[in-house]
Amino acid sequence: MNIMTYNGYHARIEFDAEDDVFFGRLAGISDVIGFHGDSVAELKKAFHEAVDDYLETCRKIGKEPQRPYSGKMMFRVAPEVHRRAALAAELSGKSLNQWAEEVLEEAADHYAEARSPA
Repeated sequence: MNIMTYNGYHARIEFDAEDDVFFGRLAGISDVIGFHGDSVAELKKAFHEAVDDYLETCRKIGKEPQRPYSGKMMFRVAPEVHRRAALAAELSGKSLNQWAEEVLEEAADHYAEARSPA
């Protein structure tokens, strides 16, 4: 997985072999902000410009720019998973939120390590 980071924003990078271009889109926000470049240097410059333009446009129109990840997560799980997670949290002396944060952090770290170049 190819990821770029700038000014607190992240983007997933892909390559279109048909058009011979790199492209990306900001991740973690619902506003659609895309960019592209013919080389890595152009792509990086376009990414930085896209983030800067987004922030400047928000400032000009008086809109609060979306920031990736507020720290609040709401999702549904099967009742049995909920029961087992709550029990695991209680048995470990933690709230379900504390327990879930630790489990998610461990899983995210493992995922990132598995995908980073050696």
